[in-house]
Amino acid sequence: MTKSATSHLLPVFARVDLGFERGEGAWLIATNGERYLDFTSGVAVNALGHCHPHLVAALQEQATKLWHMSNLFKSPDGERLAARLCEVSFADLVFFANSGAEAMECAIKITRKYHAAKGNPERYRIITFEGAFHGRTLATLAATGSAKYLEGFGPPMDGFDQVPLGDLDAVKKAIGPHTAGILIEPLQGEGGVRAAPHAFFKALRQLCDDKGLLLIFDEVQTGMGRTGELFAHKRLGVTPDVMPLAKALGGGFPIGACLATADAAAGMTPGSHGSTFGGNPLAVAVANAVLDVMLKPGFFEHVQKMSLLLKQKLASVIDRHPDVLAEVRGEGLLIGLKAVVPSADLVTALRAQNLLTVGAGENVVRFLPPLIVTETEIEEAVQRLDRACTALSGDQLKRAAGR
Repeated sequence: MTKSATSHLLPVFARVDLGFERGEGAWLIATNGERYLDFTSGVAVNALGHCHPHLVAALQEQATKLWHMSNLFKSPDGERLAARLCEVSFADLVFFANSGAEAMECAIKITRKYHAAKGNPERYRIITFEGAFHGRTLATLAATGSAKYLEGFGPPMDGFDQVPLGDLDAVKKAIGPHTAGILIEPLQGEGGVRAAPHAFFKALRQLCDDKGLLLIFDEVQTGMGRTGELFAHKRLGVTPDVMPLAKALGGGFPIGACLATADAAAGMTPGSHGSTFGGNPLAVAVANAVLDVMLKPGFFEHVQKMSLLLKQKLASVIDRHPDVLAEVRGEGLLIGLKAVVPSADLVTALRAQNLLTVGAGENVVRFLPPLIVTETEIEEAVQRLDRACTALSGDQLKRAAGR
């Protein structure tokens, strides 16, 4: 058997034949020297763009001090980051992990342990919603509930009951003696930039209070400024008991966090959970630097202003190209364009214009620029979208003529 000359990376990603060697703010420079406007941001990760000077300085400084010492010992910088996150949120306690899926796993364990510690171990089931995406581990795949992600991995992990998004009656019917909590994204990203009405979230909060359940908001994608507030639930006026974070928390450096109230996390005692790398000094240093930038006056006002501008300009492109685009949806700089043509074709056409975007469910293309994006860069992106739509319209006409 001869070894293949192709990549030795496990082929679980349908990678585009395009590589990058450098990034500057909202721009990526390919290995061939071409510049691309990055409205993917590492799938909502690079919230402060590429190579933000404050983040670079924080990482470089920490790299000369300490990389890792495990969670067997105190972490002064980790304590500071946890305190800052609690100060700007509802939470009393934080667990640091390395990814969104790990933060979600912690949230699931906190929810189950909460009831077990109260003498009700039979209460372990969590209600989730159609169209959700919660991660790639076996537990978070089961919480997601999508057949395409679960196929081939054996029976899904037990403990999750999925109902239609926004259907309060279905939620009420799903609650039983084994229910422990309700898990929902304030705004579905992978699911197509879909949101339930604000009243639905308020009703979920009331249900949890009435039934003694924990409310978990998955803010892995929506958190850390993506929707125009530090956390998306602040826009809803609803406070969860548990909240996983990741993606933008490290601005590109891997870190996740699970935030919880003291009551919700009361069952989590020494030995009940852990992570070798979670909260390592490099990740913590960068996350503290991210907070430095985001908590400066005017930061979220800028995000909200850019959001309004982008939505308005996207709406004008839809008006010009109704055969290609159908709808703008989303909040902050988590924007979805519902396409008429196949969304994959639109992503490809945009990449041909050196604009990077990412697909989502319901035939949607996500626009996820860095939160520091400028008006000029938004204008440039919209011009490239217009050109891509023109090209797609032309392709459709050619296909129609050939029939």
